[in-house]
Amino acid sequence: MQGIFQPRQGNRCYSADPRVEWQHSGGLTPYPEAVAAMAARVAAIRAGTAAELVWLVEHPPLYTAGTSAEAADLRAPARLPTFRSGRGGQWTYHGPGQRTAYVMLDLGRPHGAWLRPRDVRSFVAALEEWLIRTLARFGVRGERREGRVGIWVADRAGGTEAKIAAIGVRVTRWVSWHGIALNVAPDLDHYAGIVPCGISAHGVTSLAALGIAASLTAADAALRETWPEVFG
Repeated sequence: MQGIFQPRQGNRCYSADPRVEWQHSGGLTPYPEAVAAMAARVAAIRAGTAAELVWLVEHPPLYTAGTSAEAADLRAPARLPTFRSGRGGQWTYHGPGQRTAYVMLDLGRPHGAWLRPRDVRSFVAALEEWLIRTLARFGVRGERREGRVGIWVADRAGGTEAKIAAIGVRVTRWVSWHGIALNVAPDLDHYAGIVPCGISAHGVTSLAALGIAASLTAADAALRETWPEVFG
């Protein structure tokens, strides 16, 4: 599946750091294809034959289960296709209008002030900081919550706390894969089929639900602009 990273119609490659390539795949990327491509790229990074990669994709509607996912948290098994992901975390949703960024970095070397070598907690904290700074570009204050991985905001519509971005990672021989999912303008009704990240006390939101008319292109630009602030 390495071919998915080769230039083709709808795909764009760009990088401000020659050690880290950025790839954007147009259209909807099937989830099994994405997982296979990530696995191949991670192996190549470990072997020293490929650069590290941030891969921006959009998936068709689906649910994925992390290594801690509970069967009972899949409320509507027949609603959408489901996949076991191999990443950490519990159930999450992917679909159109959501920017998924798969981050494949060699955690054996330093990348910036927020990431210490071979420290998974530091890596997750760096991903959180990246999302917080990205949301700030849209005037949204993203926040961490103790014991809850991901980024949270005050939902202006309901006045309650809601999750706007999820994080789920896997690390293989100190090379990371999987990554983050930022809700730009997805169909939030699809979240009713799961207990997102095993947390039923709080809902989910998006930039669109907060009244911010942002495109995926604008979100991508913000992610690229804030990346060097966190990862160097």
